[in-house]
Amino acid sequence: MPSRIRLQRHGKKNQPFYHIVVADGRAPRDGKFIEKLGTYNPLTNPATIVLDVDRAAEWLKNGAQPSDTCRRILSYKGVLLKRHLQIGVEKGAISQEQADVKFNEWLQAKENKIANVKSEAENKMRSVKKERLDAEKKFNEAKANAVAAKRKAAAEAEAAAKAEAAAAAEAEAPAAEEAPAAE
Repeated sequence: MPSRIRLQRHGKKNQPFYHIVVADGRAPRDGKFIEKLGTYNPLTNPATIVLDVDRAAEWLKNGAQPSDTCRRILSYKGVLLKRHLQIGVEKGAISQEQADVKFNEWLQAKENKIANVKSEAENKMRSVKKERLDAEKKFNEAKANAVAAKRKAAAEAEAAAKAEAAAAAEAEAPAAEEAPAAE
């Protein structure tokens, strides 16, 4: 059986973390492996991939077959492009310097693209937090206004009741003073 480049699961339940390994095709998923090439953490945004590109390209040259997921990861990190350029060097189509320049240009463009995705995600997160804070401020302000209006109405009602009580007391007091004088 040929060697396979595949993922080896680690991490807790619902928190996967993978090692990218080269293993015999007959070995179990989390069993013995020949060499560890890197790690893959799908929980971060964007996913964190640490990979030894040169060793992965060497294993592909030696005939290791990647799994579907590992093929995508290798493509994302540029291992397949590097292997493609190395085949061109071996055939004499391009020189090693040209291959290195093409790979470095691609790698720089990829890093810029990833940095843009990260900054957009951070900006989106900031705007969402700001919108939530603004909405909370509006809600708190409306609640404070409602409480103030309720307190004002209660104070006015209390003042009106006191004024009525005072007016009723004044009305009763002169009548009481007049009654003894009439006797």
